[in-house]
Amino acid sequence: MIDVLLADDQQEIRGAFRLILEAQPDIRVVAEAADGAEAIELARRHRPDVVLTDIRMPVMDGLAVTRALAGEGVRVVVVTVFDLDEYVDTALREGACGFLLKRSSPTLLVEAVRAAVAGDALISPQITVRMLSRLARPRPAKPATEPLTPREADIARGVAAGQTNAEIAAALHLAPGTVKNHIATIQRKLNARNRVGIATWTWDHTPPPP
Repeated sequence: MIDVLLADDQQEIRGAFRLILEAQPDIRVVAEAADGAEAIELARRHRPDVVLTDIRMPVMDGLAVTRALAGEGVRVVVVTVFDLDEYVDTALREGACGFLLKRSSPTLLVEAVRAAVAGDALISPQITVRMLSRLARPRPAKPATEPLTPREADIARGVAAGQTNAEIAAALHLAPGTVKNHIATIQRKLNARNRVGIATWTWDHTPPPP
């Protein structure tokens, strides 16, 4: 089972998300929090696989929740009505492994939870398009702390192309677990907090395959 914690100051939102998620045979909601401080406390108590958090909440906001829990290895997906670039950038920089708008479909919510558990990241399509447009602008180069191996460069290109671990594994004839391990190494070498960081670096530094 995938254990999920819901953090939102609106009880009706938490109730709707619970109905959507617990309709799936492999997902259960283990706790609900009405503010950011409670979310952190309950996450440390229950150790859920995924935390779904709103941004604007009392006591502590969702960005502070993301910073605290992602730093402890908890997978956090931000779900909010606000798609401001500042929020998206900060959430992903702090280690969120997904960013959804509350108007997203129930299917996308479920997919975001499963993607987080699989080590992938899911971002609402409308945000992705805008983010890619901004990322295409020139930025100062940030060299890797260690060079990527040819295999790691292939996997990084797959991440930059938006492929999941399973798709990269199939394309490169690798086991999904091997791809996941490579991605962890790539993140360390690039000082990247998530797949978006890998993609950004790859667009700037890695030439396309011959």
